[in-house]
Amino acid sequence: MTLEEAKRYLLRRAKELGLEAEVLFQEERELSLRARQGTLEEIKEARQGGIGLRVVVQGHVGYAYTEELSPEALEWALSEARDNALLAGKEGFIPPGQALGSHDLLGEGLSAPLEAKKQSALEVERALRDDPRTRSVLMGGYMEKEVRMALSSTLGAEGALRTGLAGLGGSLVMGDGPSLKQGWDFKLAKEFHLLDPGRTALEIREKTARHLNARPLPTGRYRAYLEPKAMAGLLYVLSRSLSAKSALEGKSRLLNRLGERIASEWVTLVDDPTLEKGFLSRPFDAEGTPARRTVVVEKGVFKTFLHNAETARALGQENTGHAFRTYRGILDVAPTNLYLEPVGNLRLEKGVLITEFMGLHAGANPVSLDFSLQALGLWVEEGEVRYAVENFAVAGNLLELLQAIEAVGDELDWEVMGAAYGSPTVAVAELSFAGA
Repeated sequence: MTLEEAKRYLLRRAKELGLEAEVLFQEERELSLRARQGTLEEIKEARQGGIGLRVVVQGHVGYAYTEELSPEALEWALSEARDNALLAGKEGFIPPGQALGSHDLLGEGLSAPLEAKKQSALEVERALRDDPRTRSVLMGGYMEKEVRMALSSTLGAEGALRTGLAGLGGSLVMGDGPSLKQGWDFKLAKEFHLLDPGRTALEIREKTARHLNARPLPTGRYRAYLEPKAMAGLLYVLSRSLSAKSALEGKSRLLNRLGERIASEWVTLVDDPTLEKGFLSRPFDAEGTPARRTVVVEKGVFKTFLHNAETARALGQENTGHAFRTYRGILDVAPTNLYLEPVGNLRLEKGVLITEFMGLHAGANPVSLDFSLQALGLWVEEGEVRYAVENFAVAGNLLELLQAIEAVGDELDWEVMGAAYGSPTVAVAELSFAGA
């Protein structure tokens, strides 16, 4: 049975059984190539996909999925979803839908020959070695991911999309005398031809080498400058508190704070699934709500949670179109391209330039927003980097950090951690550093 036949079969059977149903199809293809010591040592390609069902029975919602498209498997999934709805007793609904069209956001972006992709992995690994300070190259690699999704419901939703990403990067150890530092990074693009092995390797080498010969940082409170990678990590932690689902579960400190100032006037947070060439852009969400730009925080004022249809109804607010669901999972809320808007008033003066936080999963609490994180950094004075600093942790609360932001740079950079998180460099008036 084809996908189209399977969707029509499930919707017809759901209507015959008096069920409201939503059919979500997803398929992912991943390719990874890893080079080491001038040879390609690993090639992996994997595909995974299936159909996820969400049904509503007597006002209660249930889920099931199948990776097989035979009539028997589809009947089982429909029966399982209906039984789960009756057993779980969780209230829910499927929103009215519309024709959403078929969207190809990838085009020929990943269509380069496999041989060209192999060469890119080999070239970035070779270029990582092209520095006298390079002690060893752990790997150079290429990856790509292609995603297809289709959504249909008994209430009229009908749409499909195709998207994907390509990436190039690697890991190495650099040294200067007894000082050693390991670096790792991956550069992403929507199209293979936009990747540049030489430039990627040069950036990785430069970002690693600048941490050589680091000095211990004394414990104290300093002005902090957070580079985009570091700030994007904190936005990742914050994103759970921006979810209306988290708020309804009592897991967000922002509940009942709509309209309040939660950050400095320089902070405007936007989630925009419609960004042209955005890494996670999409025309509609997992419920079929058309995508639109959402200002979450405007000049420090909290404007809205990110919503799906269920959370919007529960909190009496507008649906922002941020429903997220995999074919194996249940309805959730998630950002797409969440970013801190550039301002352009940043000037480096004196303080610690934080280049990267480590251990976000263990060292940052997405509910309380407290954090204590090991970090890498550089000491700056009079607008110039003087030397690297190490052996320190940064502690605080993310809401307090947002309120202490006093300047924001003008160049947006992105990190992908489930969703895409973008930020310029930001200046924070003061943070607590536990060092030597």
